[in-house]
Amino acid sequence: MQIKNQDKKIGLIEVIPETIDDLWHLSHIVEEGDYVSTLTTRRIQDKTSGKTRADRGVKKTFFLGIRVEKINFHKYTGMLRFTGIIESGPEDLVPLGSHHTINVQINNSIKIQKTWNKWSLERLNTAVKASKRPTEIIVAMEDNTTDLGIIKQYGIEYIGPIMGDISGKRQIQKDRKEKINQYYEEVTKTIQQHENINKLIIIGPGFTKNDYYNFLEDKYPNLAKKSILENTGSGGHAGIQEVLKNGLIESLSKDAKVATETASVNKLLEQIGKSSNTVIYGPKQVADAANMGAIEKLLVLDELVRNKNTQKTMNTVEYMGGKVEIISSEHDAGKQLQALGSIAAFLRFPI
Repeated sequence: MQIKNQDKKIGLIEVIPETIDDLWHLSHIVEEGDYVSTLTTRRIQDKTSGKTRADRGVKKTFFLGIRVEKINFHKYTGMLRFTGIIESGPEDLVPLGSHHTINVQINNSIKIQKTWNKWSLERLNTAVKASKRPTEIIVAMEDNTTDLGIIKQYGIEYIGPIMGDISGKRQIQKDRKEKINQYYEEVTKTIQQHENINKLIIIGPGFTKNDYYNFLEDKYPNLAKKSILENTGSGGHAGIQEVLKNGLIESLSKDAKVATETASVNKLLEQIGKSSNTVIYGPKQVADAANMGAIEKLLVLDELVRNKNTQKTMNTVEYMGGKVEIISSEHDAGKQLQALGSIAAFLRFPI
């Protein structure tokens, strides 16, 4: 994310999203009632031309601003949409007061005017810093199937499965070796579609991951130097979740957001499982604990941050010297926190 311009007096910040992660951040920064404006394209019909309904009109591009009513982010398609009432634009082209949807595009600037709170500004700064973060990929291998987990700010982007056409061991050894190499080449080709790769975490329950690592050493030594092998009980999505939970990603990369968030939620669930009196969850219980100054660390689901009462609790925790961690709702750990009321805390003392 780039900050292009800002006017603090009127609460206006113009940003340029550069990745899908940035679109995800914007989906939580912008709230209902905010004003957003950008270049947009609309199909305009000439009402005076007398043409038939089959005439779809002409596409025209112009600046347009809306008061946001709905926000939709689809991580699988990489689409972010803001829908609302048009408040500014060329009146000869668009009727003010009508509804319009802005599709936010990567590398296109968008202006946001709102009452910025501390948490929105922090999230914006996080997005700016994260844009420089290198790519880390979990390569989950099991026999002739590989799944990739691209570590994003919002969670894991899954790619695959990548299938290898490898038959049984009775196949002629030369043919089998050729099929294995083709399979490994396909996996590597998919990995290389991602830029600025920092680490490959190659995981799986058997020896396939070791064979693939040897293949990289022979054919792609630069990737092999960035690779780490880790045993897991399974491959696929389950293996990726396993390696997230065991703390390896967190130890390798302190700024891998999904790993630190997963570790925090796992620690919370572990304490709950022990019936510990050092954790608490649920909006009312957490708010009461915050007012008592009892919270050491607060976990909040990102979807709840827009809530004014939640923001009050977050501010109270920080004022009392506690820490606040915002958990993404897009990964498994976030869904587990959501089941606990979307907010929980580690306590300094039992209450």
